[in-house]
Amino acid sequence: MKKTDFTNEEIIFLLGLKDPEQCKLLQEEAYRRTTALMGNKVYYRGLIECSNICTSNCRYCGIRKDNHQVRRYEMTKQEIIDQAVWAARNGYASICLQAGERRDEKFISFIEECLREIHKQTVSDVLPDGVGVTLSLGEQTKEVYERWAVASGNRSNLRYLARFETSNADLFSMLHSAKGKYEKILDHRLECLKYLKECGYQVGTGVMIGIPGQTLKDLCMDIRMFQQVDADMIGMGPYLMSEEADLESLGQMENKALFQLSLNMIAVTRLVMGNINIAAATALQVLHPEGREIAIEYGCNVIMPNLSPTKFREGYQLYDHKPGLNDDPFHFGLHLEERIQSRGREVGWNESGSSRKWLMKQEKQEQLPC
Repeated sequence: MKKTDFTNEEIIFLLGLKDPEQCKLLQEEAYRRTTALMGNKVYYRGLIECSNICTSNCRYCGIRKDNHQVRRYEMTKQEIIDQAVWAARNGYASICLQAGERRDEKFISFIEECLREIHKQTVSDVLPDGVGVTLSLGEQTKEVYERWAVASGNRSNLRYLARFETSNADLFSMLHSAKGKYEKILDHRLECLKYLKECGYQVGTGVMIGIPGQTLKDLCMDIRMFQQVDADMIGMGPYLMSEEADLESLGQMENKALFQLSLNMIAVTRLVMGNINIAAATALQVLHPEGREIAIEYGCNVIMPNLSPTKFREGYQLYDHKPGLNDDPFHFGLHLEERIQSRGREVGWNESGSSRKWLMKQEKQEQLPC
């Protein structure tokens, strides 16, 4: 399989593969394509879950606003900075700040202050521009995205992850239909991706795989949406239930089938999208103890080890049975490196790992006449 262009029918066929031998062929081609386009390295993004306070009420989410069982928390600025500095000093060239969704000025300014200080304290001979930053802080205005970009001090290594979850408007509405001040609309999410691109971010998006009622055609259309928004990176994982969410009655796909479908989606996205970054979701470990490592064999080249202080992790469970709640960052990072090496890859220590697609776009812009 040396194809680079696929019809919808071909994509749907590959997504639906179940025969072990056929799945193996898909895996091998995705792995080969990843090596050819992205090299042999897997890049760490140190995840810092800053707060589980959320103004949104997404029906699938364990930290939704109306979940009154979860204990809410906010990391202090110093706690966030300490984790970012630890990451920079321990070979992580990039971190990810993630939190429940808020749009109040206090929160916006707080993130701004954190970004400025993180940049200031992580500039070094090894990282002359400071640690790279990925933000995953939900839907904001273009003005807010620009404020955060300026505060980061490192636009050449600045990313934002805003998953649209599904391109099927009816499914999107089902997932986000709880009434409230910030009820979600798919067009708004896509508009945010446009704003992020205009502000110079490396734009990341993604979907949930195995949503109740979702079809293979829906997943195919999700991949087409990745193409339409010209994504630089993809973060996606299986749809997993949360007992404290609002969709428990709809159930969840059987684990083995959901795991293979998730792997197929990763592999086909790699074949269609080419030289982008694709993250191996922690959620895959719920379905298989080596889920993230297997995902590397299917085309992933980014992993997000959790650097949040362990005292906060129980409060940031978007789905049930989240793994790694007590993992020590230092020893876990080394152990994870061994598992990555067992899959024929190596960790890109002290490397930002920007997607080749984004780098090529930057080179073209620089070559344009003034």
